[in-house]
Amino acid sequence: MPSSVESASLPRDRSPGRARPGPVPWIAMYHSVGDCSDDPYRVTVTPARLERQLRWLRGRGLRGVSVAELLTARARGEGRGLVGLTFDDGYADFLTDALPVLSRWECTATLFVLPGRLGGDNSWDRPGPCKPLLTADAVRQARRAGMEIGSHGLTHLDLTRADDRTLTEEISQSRALLAELTGSPADGFCYPYGTVDQRVRDAVRAAGYGYACAIDPGALTGPYALPRVHIGENDTAARLFLKYRLHRLRRRPVPGPR
Repeated sequence: MPSSVESASLPRDRSPGRARPGPVPWIAMYHSVGDCSDDPYRVTVTPARLERQLRWLRGRGLRGVSVAELLTARARGEGRGLVGLTFDDGYADFLTDALPVLSRWECTATLFVLPGRLGGDNSWDRPGPCKPLLTADAVRQARRAGMEIGSHGLTHLDLTRADDRTLTEEISQSRALLAELTGSPADGFCYPYGTVDQRVRDAVRAAGYGYACAIDPGALTGPYALPRVHIGENDTAARLFLKYRLHRLRRRPVPGPR
């Protein structure tokens, strides 16, 4: 049986034997929020920049929400004024620097964490600055604050290069650990590095997730490979406007209610 989130993002047939795709959802991809003076991979925005970006959204009549909330609203035909906010990797600065800003603008978000690295650091980004990751208690605190907790795999591997055993561990075991950690099932998955192929996508669906986020999945675009837009420190209001418009023009429609 599909999860409630998956059901919300699947197509509804409006003619016999044919499903119509809905408009592509706009999902923003963030990582770390903090000091970006040493940021070779451009994964950090300052709290002040995040504040301005969320102010821009609200000024356009938009509100940032978790992906689960976005997909559920789309299923009811009520998602027009919503955009998805995602934060990859589970950096410790989410709690100290991102969450207060999100709360001020009455936004929620999906936090994709690595249950196999809780309390560790971003060792996959070497060379680069060492950034601490959220502890188990911090993840629970984010959940209590209204954030959705999703899986980013166990340890941040390129799953398209993983053998079958490793693939199963990274996808299924991470979901089980998050359910134990938060007391509720993890419906969302996020592909490390944004890389996905049909084998990996099918494994995520088989593991019971309701949806999955990628970056630019091309022909695989759908509920288990939702495209996202990278948001960085240089994204001013003008750049956000262009990214918002280009995303809707360039991306393939995603199955779901209009």
